[in-house]
Amino acid sequence: MDALNFKYAEQLDVPVELITNLPLYHFIDDWWGTPYHLGGTTRDGVDCSGFSQQLEGTIFHLELPRTSREQYAACHKIPVPELQEGDLVFFGTKKGITHVGVYLMNNKFVHASTSFGVMISDLGEEYWAQRFRGGGRMPG
Repeated sequence: MDALNFKYAEQLDVPVELITNLPLYHFIDDWWGTPYHLGGTTRDGVDCSGFSQQLEGTIFHLELPRTSREQYAACHKIPVPELQEGDLVFFGTKKGITHVGVYLMNNKFVHASTSFGVMISDLGEEYWAQRFRGGGRMPG
């Protein structure tokens, strides 16, 4: 077992045996706390869709469009009970899709937040629950 198994089992509130995709959690750990920067795609500063694009490309070898709206349009919609590690979760307002994260497990997702940078949040938190617009899976 890697120390990351225990760290992220605690973060996600799951048994340590469920943390099996170590490259994913190493990636998250490397990016943890990276500050939010609109239009950013690097560890110096990243926005939500830049982060999802980097994670999906590096870990799952999927090529994502650049913006959260384009990512939403490009993916197959998935109901919440069917979300799997690596699926995308989308949030928005009346103006449309404004935020994207990458689903992990147990209702948790990793994303680049404007306030705290790269972090893990819960779909059940009131802020996210009110803005949730759906899950999606990229073809491939």
